[in-house]
Amino acid sequence: MIVSMWMTRDLATVRLETPVTEAARLMARHKVRRLLVVEPWADGLHLQGILSAKDVIHAFPPHINPFAIVGPDARLTPTTVGQIMTSAPRTTTPDTPIEEAAAMMCQHKIGALPVVRGKTLAGIITESDIFRAFVSLLGSDEKGARITFDATKGEDVFDLMAKLSKREKIRIVSLIWTELDGQPVCMVRLAGEAVEAALDDLWDSGHLILNVIRFPFVAGEKK
Repeated sequence: MIVSMWMTRDLATVRLETPVTEAARLMARHKVRRLLVVEPWADGLHLQGILSAKDVIHAFPPHINPFAIVGPDARLTPTTVGQIMTSAPRTTTPDTPIEEAAAMMCQHKIGALPVVRGKTLAGIITESDIFRAFVSLLGSDEKGARITFDATKGEDVFDLMAKLSKREKIRIVSLIWTELDGQPVCMVRLAGEAVEAALDDLWDSGHLILNVIRFPFVAGEKK
């Protein structure tokens, strides 16, 4: 999956000269926590910066906002977005793998990345978009189960699951291979009536089953 598949294209934007009070009203009206600061060019919108709700909260002096950052100019109330925005924010591109965008957010402790194509703004991808993307991989309303099990280093888990799928006549919805504390781990989402038989096959093959979640998942029920 790539960023363009999950990014938001319907953008809430402001200009450098937009009053901070107007930007705050725009955030409240659209129920967003950040606005992209742009400048219109002939080829599209060019990104100038990003304005977050935290920027707005911290912009005003203590006599107006008790959460404001007190500094030498705390008595001066900023009037425009350009005065308090984050200039040159980190960005990503539409073709970037979504896991790379997620890693960048995690590494730099940020909740969103503007998406640019060349010099023009294409969208924004947020932590909520990332969550939606990974839920689409791991969750489903279709009857079945997600099984997490230990794998052997160098093992071809794709071949293992393909043979199991063919033998039990079940469908592989998704398969993710990763490492946990240096130990290879496989998460496979299976659909079909013979999921329990497939689970028994995995146990019989000598793999340690770490977790089983059955679908459709009902909140609060025991797994």
